[in-house]
This record gives sequence, C-alpha cells and structure tokens, in this order.
Amino acid sequence: MEIGVCVKRVPMVGGKIVLTPGAQEVDTRMSGFTISPHEECAVEEAVQITERLGGTVSVITLGPPAAADQLRDALALGAKRAVLLETDGAEWGPIATAAAIVAEARRRAGAGQGYDLLLCGNEAADTGDYQVGIRVACALGWPCVTGIKSLEVTETAARARREYRGGEESFEFGLPAVVCVKEGINLPRYPSLPGRLRAKRAVIEQHAPARQAEGLTKRALHVPETERKQATVLGTGAAAVPALIEVLEEWGVLS
Repeated sequence: MEIGVCVKRVPMVGGKIVLTPGAQEVDTRMSGFTISPHEECAVEEAVQITERLGGTVSVITLGPPAAADQLRDALALGAKRAVLLETDGAEWGPIATAAAIVAEARRRAGAGQGYDLLLCGNEAADTGDYQVGIRVACALGWPCVTGIKSLEVTETAARARREYRGGEESFEFGLPAVVCVKEGINLPRYPSLPGRLRAKRAVIEQHAPARQAEGLTKRALHVPETERKQATVLGTGAAAVPALIEVLEEWGVLS
C-alpha cells in the first residue's frame, strides 16, 4: 500500500493576527510553524494503515526550503519518504497547488510506485481552503470523499464515513482515491526519540514545480474587528461600595 499525505506549512498564531504591509499575507515573523491538526491526523491514519497492510507513507508539501522542518516532523511520526515541492515561499492558490501535487503523483506512478491512496487535511488551517484534494482527484480521475471521520482500507477498496446534519454518511469506493480527513479521526501519536533521530538523518526528495496560472487574483486580506473589552475601577476599599450598589441596581440585581 503506497500512501501519499499532503501537508501544509502553516503559522502557529496564538495571539493577534497581523498582516504584512499591503495586506497580502499574514505576518509570521513572530510565529513558529507547524502542520494543521487535520493533516497530523492524516499522517497518523496513513501510518496506521501501513502498519496493518504494509507499504510506505510519503509526505508531500509545497513550500519554501524551511518547510522541510514540517516534513521531518511527519517523518518522526512514522512516514518513510518526504517530498518537498519547493517554491519561493509565496502563497500558491488551490489550482496551482493541486497541479503540483498531481505532477508528483504522476511522477511517482511513472517510477512504478504509484500511490494507492492520497490523504489530505479537510481544509488548510491558515487560509481555510478546501479545494486542493478535490481538484487533485478530478485531475487524476480518482474518487474523492471529504469531511471523513472514519476510514477502513483494504488492498483494493475503502469505506469512509462522515457526520452530516446529525446523521452519518457512508461511502464505499475503489482505489486509488483521494480522502480528505478531519481532526478526530484518530489521536496522533507523539514522535519517539528514534523517530526524531531517523527524521533528522532522512534525505528529502526535492522538486521545483512550475506554477500554473490561477483563475482568481487575491486583492487583499482583511482581519475583522474583534470585540473590545474594558474594565472600570469603581474605587478602592469602602469608598467603592456606593458605586458598586449603583451598578448592581442598574443591572437589576438588587430589588
């Protein structure tokens, strides 16, 4: 079983989101980077499948040379092969991203080790895009299912389930296929020390894909205004009691 997992290098933003001048990108100078929770679960799912059926897990990312760090994180979790589709660091849209992944899938198939299954996170953690997996499947002519929270795979077919409007939908399909999984499909393992050492020594395969023209052009990003909170000091000690009673009366707490 040959499984490819598509991951994306995304910023770890724990505080206020700040845009770069021109509002074209999120300013990540003070952020670390990681892969999204959906994609961590995709890596774990792929590793579990190959532990049962045998085979190889390849992790694939499109990004700058620094994105090799996220590939090594996935290697430490049990993936065996890493592919960096190297760019200059500029954000690629879903059309160009999908085209680069399709080229990798076809290159792998041409080498005689084509993917039986491609796993993606259901949507990107930074931009919220959810098109890439679907576009890859359409270009390859493979079936595609999204929003998946349960996956059973055999050598030639798979069954996937997802929650929808309070119920459950089940899909059965042949392989090869593209499956977009959601966080919660499993509990990702922590990388072991041997896994980290192996990942540190691993050779990362690199390719420089040609950027395909996009049908849409980004004009600018916008960060919505958030609700502001403030506190008013009513006073200190006993002198604050009259003001406190007045506030409680306004709120209707006191009869």
